[in-house]
Amino acid sequence: MNEETFNLSIRKFLKVVGVSSQREIELAVSRAIAAGTISGTERFPVAVTLELAALQVKVRFDGEIQLE
Repeated sequence: MNEETFNLSIRKFLKVVGVSSQREIELAVSRAIAAGTISGTERFPVAVTLELAALQVKVRFDGEIQLE
């Protein structure tokens, strides 16, 4: 196994996940504020599940998104 290739591929994947997730959350919040369904002061529970089926890995990460 090439450690450098391995680490770079993990970082690349996590960057895509991070940037894409942030964009989706921002869009969802903007739409909800525009629609008047939220005021912009809420806190939302959030979860992400990482699944690597080939290695039988499935891990859930929980957190909170705060708007104010």
